[in-house]
Amino acid sequence: MTNVDELRIQIRRLNSKAGQLKMDLHDLAEGLPTNYERLMGAAQETYDIFHQIDQLKKRLKQLESKQ
Repeated sequence: MTNVDELRIQIRRLNSKAGQLKMDLHDLAEGLPTNYERLMGAAQETYDIFHQIDQLKKRLKQLESKQ
């Protein structure tokens, strides 16, 4: 398995997790002000995973352009 394939698999897994975090954040926001204290943590976790996906996609694009 190449680095490109590994990155694609990692991105796919993170996308799945990110989708769930996005839905959790949405549900939390809809229920405000209930559980407002969880909002910042959920938002940060959601931001972090989407940032990680973005970085991996940029790396994947670089690797693909070298092939």
